[in-house]
Amino acid sequence: MNRIKKLDKTSTVNQLLNGMEKSVADSFTAEQRKALQTSISTQDWHQHNVDFRPTLALPFLPWSFYLVFLVGINRRGLVPIERFIAFTMFLFVIFIIGLTVTGCALVLIYLLKSWLGIDLFPNESLGIWDKFKGYF
Repeated sequence: MNRIKKLDKTSTVNQLLNGMEKSVADSFTAEQRKALQTSISTQDWHQHNVDFRPTLALPFLPWSFYLVFLVGINRRGLVPIERFIAFTMFLFVIFIIGLTVTGCALVLIYLLKSWLGIDLFPNESLGIWDKFKGYF
């Protein structure tokens, strides 16, 4: 099994070199080719939690289209702008979660206040308690 995997990685290196101009591919030394093979064999390109790759071929077009949707742990190093965007999105998600939790807590406190019959502002109501009672 390991031998087949190793041959597959070697063929990947050969495919990579075949995709180049002949003069460029010939300029690689044996040491550089071995480094390419080692680099490819240490990468886990197909290790994703979600790996969805549908292909669409329309009969009236000469091309086929594909969509790749991968989900997994990001093992690459991030450039500063990616770190900034990730941090900003993290803060945004925390803010939305905090806003949602706060809103739910306020509604629950309002329902508890209404259930206990506490009337802070006479003749004023948001109507949430009446709507809630209508469901039960």
